[in-house]
Amino acid sequence: MKFVDYVTISVKSGDGGAGALSFRRAKYEPKGGPDGGDGGRGGSVMLKGDSHLYTLLDLRYNRHHFAKNGGRGEGANKSGKDGDDIVLRVPLGTVARHSETGELVGEIVNEDDVVMLATGGRGGKGNTFFKSSTNRAPRHAQPGEPGEELDLTLELKLMADVGLVGFPNAGKSTLVSSLSAAKPKIADYPFTTLEPSLGVVSVGAYESFVMADIPGIIEGAHEGKGLGIRFLKHIERNAVLLMLVPVTSEDPAAEFMTLRNEMKAFNPELAGKPYLVAASKTDLLPAGDVEAFVRDLREAVPEGVDILPISAVARTGLDALKTRLWREVQAGRAKASGAAS
Repeated sequence: MKFVDYVTISVKSGDGGAGALSFRRAKYEPKGGPDGGDGGRGGSVMLKGDSHLYTLLDLRYNRHHFAKNGGRGEGANKSGKDGDDIVLRVPLGTVARHSETGELVGEIVNEDDVVMLATGGRGGKGNTFFKSSTNRAPRHAQPGEPGEELDLTLELKLMADVGLVGFPNAGKSTLVSSLSAAKPKIADYPFTTLEPSLGVVSVGAYESFVMADIPGIIEGAHEGKGLGIRFLKHIERNAVLLMLVPVTSEDPAAEFMTLRNEMKAFNPELAGKPYLVAASKTDLLPAGDVEAFVRDLREAVPEGVDILPISAVARTGLDALKTRLWREVQAGRAKASGAAS
């Protein structure tokens, strides 16, 4: 299935039905009182979170969503039928904004979160509503309120615990496939990964976390170079970042600093996220050369930030990496839970 993370849609809620102007008529009651029912409410259009979805593909080919109008009120105090609501199911991490102004409408973070896009118009009151001691036979009823119509931009930012950051061909996809059941495309050339992919990493018998593999970052990515800002946004929601620098890098310290600078230039908040560093593809060098590589990389990596040598192909260092990532994920979840309460 094609990954789609940006769409524009048009939505319109239904108009409210008009209230009825009616009087009761019976064989022995030629001048019965008012009995006009209220109009029905127009249908609304809303988003709802669905954890089983991971793309906005369905909405790319179905961009117009118009809810039904409410039914008209009738005599005998019969209310009009409410218009059916339209519920658009979207992946977790979807953000809705007004297309013209960019104003935030809402975002979907959790399963079954609901964001109202366009509220249906209220139905008009029938003339029964206006009956009073001084007006026994009201001869007016309300029209229904019009619905809302607007254009919206929906943008998906992947919800994952761990985000992988690295240059093209740093070994991110291989790592995801080694730690999870995900099967991203893997080959020995730049930009093999053309769209994000998610993998669920099991920890013990009952725990797990989600890892996101995004296309490689190059210098100038925050300006749109390479696959650029289209995918940098996907690491904004990650609890912890794992920065991969392969041992094949000619200047590991410079590569690390480029990655950090690109993230900071795209969004300064990314620089404050917890992160670890992995020296990947260690199977390609002798043990002594790997140690020298880590020393060179340490020149740029701050003290207190772990550098873990790993090989996803030889499956060395993966248990230690998973343990450290799980510790950071737990800390992030505890922090988020505390902030929510």
